[in-house]
Amino acid sequence: MRDLQDRLFWLAKETEIKRGETTDVYFLNTIRVLREKGLEPEVVMEVYARSVPYVHPWGVVTGIMEVAKLLEGLPVNVGAMEEGEIFLTAPGSVLYEPVLQIEGRYPTFAAYENPILGFLTSSTSVSTKAARVKSAAGDKQVFSFGTRRSHPALAPLIERAAYLGGFDQVSNVLGARLMGKKPVGTMPHALIQCIGNPAAAWNAFDEVLPQEIPRVALIDTFYDEKTEAIMALEALGNRLYGVRMDTPVSRRGDLRKIVEEVRWELNIRGGKNVRLFVSGGLDEREVGELASLVDGFGVGTCVSSPPPIDFSAKIVEVKVGSKSVYRAKRGDIGGRKAVYRKEVCFEDHVVLAEQPRPTDTTALLHPLLRKGRIVRKSDSLDKIRANVLKKVGRLRSLVPRLLSP
Repeated sequence: MRDLQDRLFWLAKETEIKRGETTDVYFLNTIRVLREKGLEPEVVMEVYARSVPYVHPWGVVTGIMEVAKLLEGLPVNVGAMEEGEIFLTAPGSVLYEPVLQIEGRYPTFAAYENPILGFLTSSTSVSTKAARVKSAAGDKQVFSFGTRRSHPALAPLIERAAYLGGFDQVSNVLGARLMGKKPVGTMPHALIQCIGNPAAAWNAFDEVLPQEIPRVALIDTFYDEKTEAIMALEALGNRLYGVRMDTPVSRRGDLRKIVEEVRWELNIRGGKNVRLFVSGGLDEREVGELASLVDGFGVGTCVSSPPPIDFSAKIVEVKVGSKSVYRAKRGDIGGRKAVYRKEVCFEDHVVLAEQPRPTDTTALLHPLLRKGRIVRKSDSLDKIRANVLKKVGRLRSLVPRLLSP
């Protein structure tokens, strides 16, 4: 039974997003009023987040290039941070640093506020959470396992944002393909349940699948983890690359002690080279607690459905005649901003755009579109990810600050 005439799923088409049809109706009301009154005001709009849902006030902005593709062809100028840049917030202050600025006649881009914020919020929320999880894991591998708990249309976005945030590999087939990567993963509990015997399932996996897929046995289906780890070593011997514990919270107890038991029992049986992987409801706290014991983590829901970063888009300047007038709503601060960073201490300075650059700083906002034409070349995913990892690594030993003169 179908309840839609022109599509199978409740999804916006790319063409509908590009035409601004995924907007809120009050933007259309505004455009109608302005145009019928003969008004086409030139404005500067800034997109920013006043806070992030974490103790440490920083995020990893992603989705910038999707915004560029959205606005391409419109008569606007856009400046933005680079994809994967670290932005700071100051929750106790009115101060903020814009990640994106749009300059143009307001009616030409008003209908795009919804998708602009949606692109940035969805992607940045994932990449920011992923960066925190990867930071907690240190040099241990982290795999993205979370797209099953998000809308399937968002799977490629989630995998890209998780990878840019620092995750090592992703499991979603389409997400990996669009990034030019190979998806990772071995087996679900369903395989073992269908065959009915863990050892038989592991052997069947070993017999059927190509050798480039690591033999990682899932070891918590019918018996406890220690028992199934021993069974897996006996079944596969030196072909056993690793074991994965996906212990549900209701049966978990002290997960660190479970991991220690498994490691001990494998070691005394000659399985010192068998790698340990843990998945199932993990967040950065648990990853940090286990990082010294395990070789890798499968992290899902906390990254694919992270706490949202609440981006806003507000007008800060309006051109009246030949003069630009600072004009901010209550609770905001007027004027086009510039953002500069002292890299050595991760200290950001927010000033009016016409003010001089503070000493020993670099600018964080750069041209993205000029008269609707994209003027920035996007770096490769691997280069962006490497830059994110480098900067997040520095944040582990620095206290970033957001300042204004």
